[in-house]
Amino acid sequence: MTQENYNIVIPSRYGSSRFPGKPLHLLNGKPMILHVVDRALESNAQIIVVATDDERIERLCTDAGAQVVMTDVAHVSGTDRIAEVAARLDWPDDSIIVGLQGDEPATPATMLNQLAENLAKNTDANMATFCVPVADITEYENPNRVKVVRDHRGMALYFSRAPIPARRQSILDNISLGEQIGDSDFPESYVHVGLYAYRCSYLKRFANMDAAVIENEEQLEQLRVLFNGGRIHVGVIQEAAAGVDHPDDVKSIESILQAKF
Repeated sequence: MTQENYNIVIPSRYGSSRFPGKPLHLLNGKPMILHVVDRALESNAQIIVVATDDERIERLCTDAGAQVVMTDVAHVSGTDRIAEVAARLDWPDDSIIVGLQGDEPATPATMLNQLAENLAKNTDANMATFCVPVADITEYENPNRVKVVRDHRGMALYFSRAPIPARRQSILDNISLGEQIGDSDFPESYVHVGLYAYRCSYLKRFANMDAAVIENEEQLEQLRVLFNGGRIHVGVIQEAAAGVDHPDDVKSIESILQAKF
């Protein structure tokens, strides 16, 4: 099965504390945001929209032939920006929307298609996302690597910056899991990959929900979904696509783009 009835929205903003002007930075001579548009064009998506609040990004993408929607500068997350696009373009409630961040120029089209397909197949899920197996104890204990625990159907039970699931004896002994049993043997665990697909009807509801207490504590917007009874399907993949968070990531991303695309 190949899911073809879906749209892609690419949230892209100019401001970034770690990398100002990131979407316009040249990668192998081409602005980053246009690489992201290329990845979307390689997918099965029917409609592709760049969502931004910056006229420089709008002008660049429009000149390149991409559809652009100018969105509210006050949005605090990419999900809110995507929700505005869906509402303004009046997409049907049964539409599936994949959010591809404007700093992810190396996300393959197959991953975008798979995410949309996962949501289409899991009809009781409101959203879909991915995770990868935790590679080592350092990653497991790193608060910047968000972990997810799933049920037997792949539905998210919880996301956390804490190492979950936790092994009870390690907690009781108050020692590092790595110190106790070595890097080769820690609980089966997964790191969340921040790529989402949404049902349009739920996206509109999400935009009107208040932030949840657990969301504010962990600074993870997907916890708003779980707090309000929503369901998120989490598919397992073996490797996440590299993104650009900092200028130091540029050289490695350029090498990936040159080799794969």
